[in-house]
Amino acid sequence: MPEAPKQDQSMETNDEHNDAISKNNKKALEYIEDVTINADEIQERVLGEILSVSADAEYLQRHGLDGRTDRKSFKKMLPVVCYEDLKMDIDRIANGDTSPILCSKPISEFLTSSGTSGGERKLMPTIEQELERRSLLYSLLMPVMDQFVPNLHKGKGMYFLFTKSEAKTPGGLLARPVLTSYYKSSHFHNTIQENNPYTNYTSPIETILCLDSYQSMYSQILCGLYQNEQVLRVGAVFASGFIRAIKFLEKHWNTLCKEIRTGILDDKITDSNVRVSVMKILKPNPKLAAFIEFECKKESWKGIISRLWPNTKYVDVIVTGTMSQYIPILDYYTNGLPLVCTMYASSECYFGLNLNPLCEPSEVCYTIIPTMAYFEFLPLNKIDGNDDSISSTEQQHLLDLVDVELGQEYELVVTTYAGLYRYRVGDILHVAGFKNKAPQFNFICRKNVVLSIDSDKTDEVELQNAVKEGSNHLLNYNASLTEYTSCADTSTIPGHYVLYWEITMNEKNSIPDSVFEECCFTVEESLNSVYRQGRKTESIGPLEIKVVENGTFDKVMDFALSQGASINQYKTPRCVKYDPIIELLNTKTISSFFSPKCPNWVPGHKNW
Repeated sequence: MPEAPKQDQSMETNDEHNDAISKNNKKALEYIEDVTINADEIQERVLGEILSVSADAEYLQRHGLDGRTDRKSFKKMLPVVCYEDLKMDIDRIANGDTSPILCSKPISEFLTSSGTSGGERKLMPTIEQELERRSLLYSLLMPVMDQFVPNLHKGKGMYFLFTKSEAKTPGGLLARPVLTSYYKSSHFHNTIQENNPYTNYTSPIETILCLDSYQSMYSQILCGLYQNEQVLRVGAVFASGFIRAIKFLEKHWNTLCKEIRTGILDDKITDSNVRVSVMKILKPNPKLAAFIEFECKKESWKGIISRLWPNTKYVDVIVTGTMSQYIPILDYYTNGLPLVCTMYASSECYFGLNLNPLCEPSEVCYTIIPTMAYFEFLPLNKIDGNDDSISSTEQQHLLDLVDVELGQEYELVVTTYAGLYRYRVGDILHVAGFKNKAPQFNFICRKNVVLSIDSDKTDEVELQNAVKEGSNHLLNYNASLTEYTSCADTSTIPGHYVLYWEITMNEKNSIPDSVFEECCFTVEESLNSVYRQGRKTESIGPLEIKVVENGTFDKVMDFALSQGASINQYKTPRCVKYDPIIELLNTKTISSFFSPKCPNWVPGHKNW
């Protein structure tokens, strides 16, 4: 198997420093080339390694694999599973059973899923060696980026990164988000301590590790502002997190300027480690404070990122899937800087990276790195309607990595080194192309994030597009949709879709009720044929838009965080089913509107 690229740390003079970076980058690109050329052979070896190392694991013995490591036996003997199928085994491990249940290597911790995907925090087992695989994928990102934006090692990255408090299972294992695990790992600390030029962040590690979200955000923005001219790239995990940082700056820039002017840190920053680390950076700089104040006082914040951080080359955030709704507001704040999605990963496994990072957000595709795990793909047409189960024959014929077809859509299935075998991740992917033998995928959506009243099924992408069309009516009134979610309200007969909208608008303007009714109707017109037929036959009631107070979705996020969600992984849920959240949204509703008429529907119409 191709050896992972090793970082050359022998960097002394500037020339030697640059040469070593070029050498390391070349190694990384050669590695990508090698593993994508030999994708199938590597996948076969990866599966063999996983099955041989864990041959005595109870799960594999239970399914009769009996030490076999070949693909045919694997596909015949092991079922395709979802989380519920593994829950009893995972609970045993969480409760302290240290026998080799899922894999032979000891489970080092559990990685918690987002908590907003499917509504349940899932525990994903991991082993110590997985950190090396994650670190490998991270090490490939900047060598790829350097081909498009060179000399990034000569400046800093301003990234808003956060950790979350940890929980322990009854058996004593840590349970925490994957990014918290990584930021607290020796791998992450070593890349910073070894002066890796690509992890030269404006935020001291103490500010990233601070569990108080206010102190962490405040200190990271302060350090980013103070080092503004050194910043060449900015980012966060999700686009929503980056927007949250901008909104935080909008609220606190006055105090931040005062601290930069005086070199004295606000008393609200009480974390001693944060204070010490920030004060190593912060010195009185009246000139910089005046510049920031001048820019922030302007009536328009258009281009504020490129104004305050003038050397910024791009914004590194996830804007695929439902995050695409933030693209217009990101463009506004950044003056159209490139929006870069670098990698594709989850709590279950790290998957791949974007080899064309400066592409348009709508064209982002991720190349699967074959050494990360063993990958299989379930064609969407194999799933019958609402039934997610697949036959044993179909389970034996999931496609391997190199066998997927261009233009087709699949559900991702992974087998990991940490004890997940043929596990359905729930991501729907579209094959956009190939890098040598390795496929490149567009991320479409998370499976089963839908609205449904009758026989209709509205997925996340369709809802996003319909909301976008409907909200266009607000533009004529200098208003815009800043956040939204939905629910299926079956308390009425017939049931109906409810959209909760938070709107930004000029206080001097007033939007007529008829405009919101037109928004409702346009959303309905943009939904699929089954929905429109249901409206026509009165099995679905008129769509309702509830306008909520500004700041409502911040309260929704605060509630999710209080329930254990991770600030790094948090995404506004596009469909809510949890009664306390629906109740919160309803208490913040200031007005509601219904679609005034049925959308058009013609039998046999194919324009879904």
